[in-house]
Amino acid sequence: MVLGSDLRRGNAGGVAVAVVLVLAATLTACSDDNGGGGSASPTPSAAQSTSVQTATAPADPAAARQEIKQNWEKFFDPAVSAKEKQAVLENGDQMAPVIQGFNGDQRGQQVNAKVEKIEFTSPTEANVTYTLTLKGATALPNASGTAVEQNSTWKVSVKTLCALVQLSGNGSSSPLPGC
Repeated sequence: MVLGSDLRRGNAGGVAVAVVLVLAATLTACSDDNGGGGSASPTPSAAQSTSVQTATAPADPAAARQEIKQNWEKFFDPAVSAKEKQAVLENGDQMAPVIQGFNGDQRGQQVNAKVEKIEFTSPTEANVTYTLTLKGATALPNASGTAVEQNSTWKVSVKTLCALVQLSGNGSSSPLPGC
């Protein structure tokens, strides 16, 4: 499917693959070999998490939820500059080439995210359920990712970005730079 073709034909699966391929292409262009993501990547899932929220949460869960939602949607907002996106992505300085590639791609400029649900797993980490859209059409509904608190700011985790790339099938045979 050509990205940007008629989305009214109900080809949301094809749109989702196209969105993920855009992310994959930009991440594989990154040359960071420091392994900024750390632990194994979670797999985005169409099924929502059924795990029970633990009693552990940030001191002000309402404020943290608001910041996570705001920063998550900012990261996937085409109108936001690469520098601003870098500030809301875990290890943003190391992932700058990925962000610049994503912002510079015409298709990447058509992707948005809407946060649906946030569940804290610790005072500094949360599971996030979100929907990616492409030109307003749902492309990846009920996707799962994580937000992390880094330097007193809630950010989109590198694991989430890497999991989106892995979903596309790129990089499954060898580790991706930065992931």
